[in-house]
Amino acid sequence: MKLLICLLGWCLLWLLCWPLALLVLVLFPFVWLLSLPFRLVFYLLEGVVALVRALVLLPARILGGPKAPRTT
Repeated sequence: MKLLICLLGWCLLWLLCWPLALLVLVLFPFVWLLSLPFRLVFYLLEGVVALVRALVLLPARILGGPKAPRTT
């Protein structure tokens, strides 16, 4: 669905201002490559937060406390 909306938006941009649409088409791969390190940092921080949360809740799980709902 995201791809369809993106494609329709690009077609609309092509009809309204084709030089800008061509610029977007050329620059999109570079923007995607620049965003990769930020995605990796996000996934790394998400894993660290999950590890810290698991360590904090470990004593409660060992002692048989109430089960926390899983959020994924």
